[in-house]
Amino acid sequence: MKFTILSIVASLGLLLGGCKKWIDVKPADRLAENQLFSTTQGYLTALNGVYVELANAKLYGEQMSVSALDVMAQYYFMNISTHRFYDHAVFGYTADRARSTFDDMWTKAYELILNCNTIIEKCGENSNPLLKGPYFGIVKGEALALRAMLHLDMLRLFGPIYSEADKTRPCIPYNTSSRPAVSALLGSEEIMNKVIDDLTKAAVLLKESDPVITSGVRAGSNPTGSNDLYYRQYRLNYYAVKALLARAYLWKQDKGNALSTAREILTAVLDPAKPVFRIGVQNPAAAPSDFDHMIVNEVMFSLYTINRQNLYNNFFTPDLIKERRLSFNNNDDNQTRKNALYDDQNDVRLKAWMTQTNTNGSFLTHVKYGVTTNGPGPNMIPLIRLSEVILTVAECAPTLEEGTTFLNLLRTGRNCVSLAPATTVQLKDFITREFRKEVIGEGQMFFYYKRNSTTTIPNNANLTGTKQMILSNYVVPLPLSEISVRGN
Repeated sequence: MKFTILSIVASLGLLLGGCKKWIDVKPADRLAENQLFSTTQGYLTALNGVYVELANAKLYGEQMSVSALDVMAQYYFMNISTHRFYDHAVFGYTADRARSTFDDMWTKAYELILNCNTIIEKCGENSNPLLKGPYFGIVKGEALALRAMLHLDMLRLFGPIYSEADKTRPCIPYNTSSRPAVSALLGSEEIMNKVIDDLTKAAVLLKESDPVITSGVRAGSNPTGSNDLYYRQYRLNYYAVKALLARAYLWKQDKGNALSTAREILTAVLDPAKPVFRIGVQNPAAAPSDFDHMIVNEVMFSLYTINRQNLYNNFFTPDLIKERRLSFNNNDDNQTRKNALYDDQNDVRLKAWMTQTNTNGSFLTHVKYGVTTNGPGPNMIPLIRLSEVILTVAECAPTLEEGTTFLNLLRTGRNCVSLAPATTVQLKDFITREFRKEVIGEGQMFFYYKRNSTTTIPNNANLTGTKQMILSNYVVPLPLSEISVRGN
């Protein structure tokens, strides 16, 4: 077969703005497999191709971050059936608009899984003469981790809520072949075991090769040559893989392993002697228009997209008509819904909310994905955050005291007063509120509700208040394209 790399264009060579070329790529959409994997650079080209396509609008470049999944998490006020995401807001998964979205997600995810599998196979088992030094561990480790991440998210979307009762019910395939084929549908438990196995193997490989461990994220151009091992926030680096592993354990309801993995990460990355990530915003004194809305210091893994401003223009700008805009209110400047989410007016995350005016009036606007002249991380779409790891420890901690300590570690980093939950139930409620504030526009809140079998969720049709969630609405039906090839 041929290894398909979609949308590897000349602009990839200019990745990360004015720095030296990340990788020299000939502008071609389809490269012969034997040619592609004949050099070290070819392996890196193949791996870069997967990262580029993760930012496709069908996946994390839109539908699985900013739009569809966040609408399903009930972030936005939406009470008109003509809105382009109304079907997602009311869990009308069989409606044409929603059905098309999920079919695109599924098709693109498994297409990239095939590409990951080809890379993994071409790397070989324990070594490869074309991948000397750190490159074998980097390429194979990241490909394994990417395969696991994509399968995990397909399970979290199309599979059941993880439980003893449903863990063996067939739901999705786990594809480990580079050849297109109809794979058997596996149960959640088996899928999760494969996800955890892939992530564990990836972590072992990256622990021996990833410069993030010794040199940090290297968020700048290499002054002496290639950038292949730089900009580690834009790659599934060792610590991001461990964070993904903690996420997987938590989905599997294995809080013991989730806790130990998250603690291990925090001990390593917050070491005062050599911090890899830092809690808090990069420019706390900046004006709201140039503020660090991404909280770049804490982003463990993100995608790079040179056109990130399009996310703001296509979903949040007041210039959009009501039927296309994602709004916390009825397309006006009402702040009731926003105020119900935040409990501290000094919260730095509030700076992402701005009232903007045009000829049609004033509009409360979320500017997290807007790109400004001086704002950090202008090309970043976050997928894994340090705050998720912190809240994992808070949730899984064996005592209320420890859980509260980590909850307030995050809140202090957001310039919020500390809280004193009286019970573990109240602690969990506080954790839920913090996570909801953290991941706006990042596609994680729907999965959080699903993992917790949450039956009371925000109401898309009212500015305040909640609605009852039917648990079956957390399970998106398999796409028709997948059902059709199975003949049932």
